[in-house]
Amino acid sequence: MAQTRVLALVGSLRAAAVTRQLAETAVAVSPDEVEVTVYEGLADVPFYNEDLDGETVPAAAAALRDAAADSDAFLLVTPEYNGTLSAVLKNAIDWLSRPYGVGALSGKPVAIVGQSPSKNAGKWALEDATKVVGIAGGKVVEGGSLTVGETFGKFGEAHAKEHAETAEQIAAVVTALVDAKAAVVSA
Repeated sequence: MAQTRVLALVGSLRAAAVTRQLAETAVAVSPDEVEVTVYEGLADVPFYNEDLDGETVPAAAAALRDAAADSDAFLLVTPEYNGTLSAVLKNAIDWLSRPYGVGALSGKPVAIVGQSPSKNAGKWALEDATKVVGIAGGKVVEGGSLTVGETFGKFGEAHAKEHAETAEQIAAVVTALVDAKAAVVSA
């Protein structure tokens, strides 16, 4: 099987964020034929502005687009901020959706993980991210959505990858992405 390259976009800029830990869990649990890369440059990407998206594009936005173009699939991990996905992640999706119809997200498989310390488990962020990704041209994969709730109590001081149930769930999300990528290639 050919290597599958998954670009993980983390919707929180905080170094110790649970969203980052969930993306790092995907790196840890992925099989050898899957390379998950956690993108590190989202803090530098300016808010999307069509005036900036012309013949020249800000370097950070161009780097994001290049990383996305080199990927076979995406893993989006978002916290739930005020009942929706984070602005950081929404901004990345906006940049990757352009040019409309042929942006770096267009037609590629996307998995989405929403998380929250609440019992709501990030389900509203997941719903909104799913809607936005679909409009942007990405294909949210069946079995590629996950919400993780009550994260403070669930993980405590431990890293998310040390929580067996969560690690298994993240592994299933990665598997769904690989299966979706294989279906696209064979179609």
